[in-house]
Amino acid sequence: MDITDQCARYGRLRIEAEGPELRLRSEEVALLEEIGRLRPVAALLGERLGPGEYRVHPFERGRLKQALIVAGWPAEDLAGYVDGAQLRMSLRDATPDGRRFRLRGYQVAAADSFWAAGGIGGGSGVLVLPCGAGKTLIGIDVMTRASMHTLILTTSIVAGRQWRDELLARTDLRAEQIGEYSGERKSVRPVTLATYQVLTHRRGGAPEDDIAEAYPHLTLMGAQEWGLIVYDEVHMLPAPVFRMTAEIQSKRRLGLTATLIREDGREGDVFSLIGPKRYDAPWRDLEAQGWIASATCTEVRMEMSPDDRMAYAVSEGSDRYRVAATNPRKLDVLRILCTRHRGDRVLVIGQYIEQLREIAGLLDAPLITGKTATREREKLYARFRDGDLRLLIVSKVANFAIDLPEANVAIQVSGTFGSRQEEAQRLGRILRPKAGGGPASFYTLVSRETKDQEYASHRQLFLTEQGYRYLIVDESEFVSSDGPEVRPRLRVITTEEAEDQSGGEQGSGR
Repeated sequence: MDITDQCARYGRLRIEAEGPELRLRSEEVALLEEIGRLRPVAALLGERLGPGEYRVHPFERGRLKQALIVAGWPAEDLAGYVDGAQLRMSLRDATPDGRRFRLRGYQVAAADSFWAAGGIGGGSGVLVLPCGAGKTLIGIDVMTRASMHTLILTTSIVAGRQWRDELLARTDLRAEQIGEYSGERKSVRPVTLATYQVLTHRRGGAPEDDIAEAYPHLTLMGAQEWGLIVYDEVHMLPAPVFRMTAEIQSKRRLGLTATLIREDGREGDVFSLIGPKRYDAPWRDLEAQGWIASATCTEVRMEMSPDDRMAYAVSEGSDRYRVAATNPRKLDVLRILCTRHRGDRVLVIGQYIEQLREIAGLLDAPLITGKTATREREKLYARFRDGDLRLLIVSKVANFAIDLPEANVAIQVSGTFGSRQEEAQRLGRILRPKAGGGPASFYTLVSRETKDQEYASHRQLFLTEQGYRYLIVDESEFVSSDGPEVRPRLRVITTEEAEDQSGGEQGSGR
């Protein structure tokens, strides 16, 4: 009932255009009276024009929507959008190598839902689809329908260049029409790919309240005649980009993500500034249709040595989780898993660089971190795709927008506390459908009766909400052999057993 009541509030306040001006309107005079008396909202409203409307300055459009979200009365934005500079582009019927190409039904439906939003020719909203479902292709379809200059914001240079490759393969755009605005290049073209990192680069000594002075590159968002801005991995949107987005509400905005969960609790800002969720494709539905790989999720729990358990007991704050997450006994299970999956394409993912360096040495495998040069990353990713490299150790830089469709096994040794957002992204790395149609395997190694186990229970929430079966097994079920027939004997632990084993510390996980 509470959810129904909250959802029923949306749309009872509307932002509408009146010539070049904006109005906040409602048929409920008492509601408008109440809203007008809230100090944070009143500061953003112009004069009262009648019982059912206020004048709104166009510059305050985004901030007003934010304030109304906080007040519990999300407004429906029907004020429309300003067209950008024209750019004719269309989808190809086939890729340059001759392969036939056609969007899937759900991809077309997702793009349709963006353009149908509000009955005003589309213009703002978020599309939620699992990793591997082709969010990039949906974004490209939206771009071809807009046929305007487009700014695409990505999480990294590598992700941006993957967008460029897809644009060149799937559309009739030419290479000279696509620019890159990153730490390495500053090229602005009709379609420009920019990283969140470069846009949020802060000039030293500049006052925080002067956004143009503090973040000189952020003005790129409003300085060009963009007709569309695409926010890839919109759940990762940095705070300064939120601020600039509030000022450019007249531009069309598309958010793409696998999960709208934000660990900073700013989902409301995504809703108000980028737009409401327009489309959501359930993971298990796409799996059943064969569009993403089926996945088995397994948590392996293990003890700590007496010395490490004492080190954990006397640690405080984030150090306590680090001690549990870097439990050396994880290395034995990891080695067994990698032996078991020696014929697969395996990603070992972790949070702590020293732990990952030790793993890279133990397994004689390359390691990619935030400090790995872009050229070296692209080289290693290419080797992994080609099959020349079958085991890759990656830090959290591989959480987002990395296209490794051949990966079918992920082993998580440590993570960012209880982040469901991160769990979704890491699982997504192995969900692209496989050539042989085989399943994917997602393992999480967890130290028993510690913060590591507590945080793992929070990450489970995302997986179970998506309909995945989550197996919990004990390390003792693994055969301690290095031979070629190594196979862990997995036993499903019941919910009651899991609760009995959890013991220890309880809490929110943050």
